[in-house]
Amino acid sequence: MKKITLIFIIFSFLTSFSQDLPPILKYTAGNYAAGNQNWMISQDNNGYLYFANNEGLLEYNGTSWSLYPTPNETIMRSVKVIGNRIYCGFYMDFGYWSRKTDGTLAYTSLTKKIRNKIIDDEQFWNIAQYDRWIIFQSLSRIFIYDTKTSNFNIIHSDTGMNKVFTANNTILYQAIGSGLFEIENGQSRLVSDAPILSKSKIVNIYGRDDSYLIITQYDGFYELKNGVLTRWNIAADADLNTSSIYSSQLLSDGSFALGTVSNGIFIITQQGNVKYHITQNKGLSNNTALSMYEDEDNNLWLGLDNGINCINMQSVVHNYADDTGFLGTVYTSLLHNELLYIGTNQGLFCKPYNSSADFKFIPGTKGQVWSLFLYDDTLFCGHDYGTYVVKGTLALPIFTGIGTWKFEPHPTNKNLIIQGNYQGLSILEKTATGWKYRNKIAGFDNSSRFFAVRRTNEIYVSHEYKGIYRVVIDPGFTTTKKVITYKEPSKGKNVSLVTFNNKVYYASKEGIFMLNDKTKQFEMQGQLSKIFNNDEYTSGKLIPDSANRLWFFTKNYINYLSSGKLNTDLKHNIIPIPSSLTNSMLGYENITQISPSVYLIGTTDGYYTINLHDISFKKYRVFITNITANAQNKNPFNVTVSGEGSLDYSDNNLTFNYTLPEYNKYVNSEFQYLLEGVQDDWSEWSGRSTVSFKNLPAGEYTFKVRAKAGNSLSTNTANYTFTILKPWYATNLAITIYLILAIIAAFLINRAYKNYYQQQHEKLIEENNRLLEIKELENEQELMRVKNDQLQQEFENKNRELAVSTMNLIKKNELLSTIKDDLKKTTEGDKSFKSVITTINKNINEDDTWDMFKEAFNNADKDFLKKIKKAHPALTPNDLRLCAYLRLNLSSKEIAPLLNISVRSVEIKRYRLRKKMDLLHELSLVEYILSI
Repeated sequence: MKKITLIFIIFSFLTSFSQDLPPILKYTAGNYAAGNQNWMISQDNNGYLYFANNEGLLEYNGTSWSLYPTPNETIMRSVKVIGNRIYCGFYMDFGYWSRKTDGTLAYTSLTKKIRNKIIDDEQFWNIAQYDRWIIFQSLSRIFIYDTKTSNFNIIHSDTGMNKVFTANNTILYQAIGSGLFEIENGQSRLVSDAPILSKSKIVNIYGRDDSYLIITQYDGFYELKNGVLTRWNIAADADLNTSSIYSSQLLSDGSFALGTVSNGIFIITQQGNVKYHITQNKGLSNNTALSMYEDEDNNLWLGLDNGINCINMQSVVHNYADDTGFLGTVYTSLLHNELLYIGTNQGLFCKPYNSSADFKFIPGTKGQVWSLFLYDDTLFCGHDYGTYVVKGTLALPIFTGIGTWKFEPHPTNKNLIIQGNYQGLSILEKTATGWKYRNKIAGFDNSSRFFAVRRTNEIYVSHEYKGIYRVVIDPGFTTTKKVITYKEPSKGKNVSLVTFNNKVYYASKEGIFMLNDKTKQFEMQGQLSKIFNNDEYTSGKLIPDSANRLWFFTKNYINYLSSGKLNTDLKHNIIPIPSSLTNSMLGYENITQISPSVYLIGTTDGYYTINLHDISFKKYRVFITNITANAQNKNPFNVTVSGEGSLDYSDNNLTFNYTLPEYNKYVNSEFQYLLEGVQDDWSEWSGRSTVSFKNLPAGEYTFKVRAKAGNSLSTNTANYTFTILKPWYATNLAITIYLILAIIAAFLINRAYKNYYQQQHEKLIEENNRLLEIKELENEQELMRVKNDQLQQEFENKNRELAVSTMNLIKKNELLSTIKDDLKKTTEGDKSFKSVITTINKNINEDDTWDMFKEAFNNADKDFLKKIKKAHPALTPNDLRLCAYLRLNLSSKEIAPLLNISVRSVEIKRYRLRKKMDLLHELSLVEYILSI
């Protein structure tokens, strides 16, 4: 954002007079980041300023500075804007700068064709224009460049050249020691060899009808007419007559600005009178003015030996500054009997109005002055020590001991004045011998800096720390009858209460309130309160004036309310001077009408005046000066500012810089911007002249910016349309490729699905076949199981048959044994029975029984005997027989007859069998045999 400091001119007691001076804008080398010295100044059609600086070409667009170093890194001595080119001259070279599409400047040298004609160490100090020719001047030669043919004509001077001038449609130059010459038809012609023109250095030449006005360095002004040189007299001024003039400028109002080597600048009227003499101790950055230039707004630019200054010659604001501390902070002012009175924290001062005289201190008023009040042609002064009546340059105390804030006339008695003091309210009375202190109004002791008197003997008092009081006074204004404290509106810092248009107004950070005389309540004035919403609240100090205006101050404006001509509505008016420039004490702002159109505003170091009738605002154009773009975490680069732009998707971080080239205003420019495609409405007004947008998505955008200076909107809205290209993966080609790939992918997926479903179909068929095979196997297994069950059944049946056969054998043997025993008993010794017994013994033969059993057993339980024999080789045939019987799950009792032994013998055999098989104790013999 452009940083402009409004410099109030320093009041000097070392000079013979003091002046109210136009504002000066100061720019140091630190501000513009270039060299201290500035040798020449020019301006282009956009209002941009160019300075020939020690470091190169310096450009100022009203917001930001840009430096373009000279190509050979030497001091730039001259610069002049002609058309759309910026011509410049420096050491051993001259040429021009032109604007590129990205808003920056590029240099083109004009000396390539004539490089061999430039002499060693030649510098080009001046540039002038005549018709289509551009003139570059060094200290010994003039190069005349024809812009149509690009040819050069070189004019030499054996004695050296001082400077080239264009005046009255002629080209002039001074040859040192030879006089003044004119260039005609490409040749030099002597105009005058008058001694003063041969010996004295000519600073500048201006055309005056059919004559030339010549300004010399030490010998003043001369007029050359028809070859006759006469002195042009100016008013005697010791400072000017002893000064060395180095630069000059003819101003638009016909006056002359003269820059000196060490004595500041002089402004000379057309009549030759010194209007201003401005030096470093009066506001300039430096006393040596190397160059001067009047811009299109009639501001006077100074290229100083140390910095750049701009004097707002046409400003409606004039300043009186006191950095010496003699005056101090101005709290009040008043014009009376052609004397301008200033009340400050140092006392009361006065001087004749509209004069160059110094302010004089009024004796006896040392200390804080709060107010000045004119009533009945008497000037009252409210002071920290009390109340004074001021007569001319004398101040007479009429009330002391308690400080006085302000004064109000009695509502009905013109011989009484109510004054607000540090400790309440008191009455002044006009007597035959003058104004005297009458009495204090008893019963109210609060500080009464702001109060308003109503006709009903009511006084409203505002105390910023305690709130608002309504004080009811007795008819004689001697005693307080009642005091009512208001809860609303709330108290606050820098509040105030005044009477305006016979209404009582109260202002605080909450808004502006008006007293309703019927309800005795303060009601917020919504329309007026919006003023504080639209501009930041700084102080609620309200100041009525004699022209029926109510003044107050906000952050960016001086405001005043005035009554409408056709109704009683209050009209809001603004003067675009921000509080940062008014430099007033917050809560103690003051403004005084000292003429129908001129107002004086007190500051912490003096005052300034404003002429309301002269306030006007030129129409300005806003420009987009520079656009940069960058990818994330990459360096920014310049983008074209003309036409339409196109940026890669990655370069989607943009910064826009813009400006309103205005230099003669005492208010900062404000801007609004809109980025179509991102925003729906304009941004808030802001003093920032740059805005950035991050990570913009692909699409088309239009950036718009407009500006205002004071109350005037810019005549144009600067636009820039650009496109953020789609990323490579979202371009039409990429989409076409994606479409082709999608079709291929669809085809492949379709084929894959077909293959998949074909495989699934085949797999399903195979699975079904497998299931059928499994089903068949299961059926076969089921059939085998059935067969196995049948075999098992047959096996069990055979086992059963075998068991039955075995049982039958057992029973037969038992029967035969029984019969044999019976026969032995009954036929003992009878030989006929012996044969029967023998037959019986044959039938119960164990071997035959076993052989038959073994054959049947092997048929029923194939390989059991082999398995057990293989597992236990030590088993005997009798052991195998026992195992077979146990396999049939026969008990010992059932086995004994088969073996023709007792049951006990079977048990013994079983025990021995366990031993041979080496079975564990817990393992059952039968279970083991059954498990084989």
